[in-house]
Amino acid sequence: MHAMSDAPSSNRPVRSLRIVVVAPHPDDAELGMGGTIARLVAEGHSVHIVDLTNGEPTPRGTPERRAAEAAEADRILGTTRTNLGLPNRALMHTLEARHALAAVLRGQRCEILFAPHPEDAHPDHVAATRIVEDARFDAKLTRSAIPGEPVHPRRLIHYFCTHLKGIPSPTFALDISGHRDTKRAAILAYRSQVVEHEPNRRLPDDVDLRDRFMGSRLGVEAAEPFWCRELLGIDSVGSIV
Repeated sequence: MHAMSDAPSSNRPVRSLRIVVVAPHPDDAELGMGGTIARLVAEGHSVHIVDLTNGEPTPRGTPERRAAEAAEADRILGTTRTNLGLPNRALMHTLEARHALAAVLRGQRCEILFAPHPEDAHPDHVAATRIVEDARFDAKLTRSAIPGEPVHPRRLIHYFCTHLKGIPSPTFALDISGHRDTKRAAILAYRSQVVEHEPNRRLPDDVDLRDRFMGSRLGVEAAEPFWCRELLGIDSVGSIV
């Protein structure tokens, strides 16, 4: 389902978009919207993931191992990545964090920006969303100390992470039929988190179950849910699933 206002219509040539997905920790982007990332890359768009922290410490991980796992996920998805190195388990909505992310948005010339949903059980995720929302604003400021030329991502879309034990109430869902295997492979690249850490071993199956349920509501194989605070438009009724 093409729910973004920049979705191609039969009268408009396809244009590659510059997309940034912000994740509190390595693996959040893949769990929340890995199928969408795979689809966007397959459609020719540029997708850059920004991990705000290295995600460590965890029971089976190390900073070096998490970096290698993220690199493998990039290889699978066809993405590029930046890690801002902000403190895990103590992520704070600060001016420094906002400006560090704003600099990446400028460097990537970001057009479409994805962030976690603002309601979440993990404090790092809640802080990440505030950082993203304000970094989007900061990135457009002129006469600032932020490196790079001003840019303003024209759409901010929120994906759903896995910590909140609730039922997503999305604004729209994107059809990811044909990209489930790529998403699963990207998730399993984080072996320290979902293969070797026993409590999380069923997580890939749980996420796939959610995606298949969302897809069933649209009559497709699988779909990922999204939420948008701002009005989101479509440019063709024919693009609706």
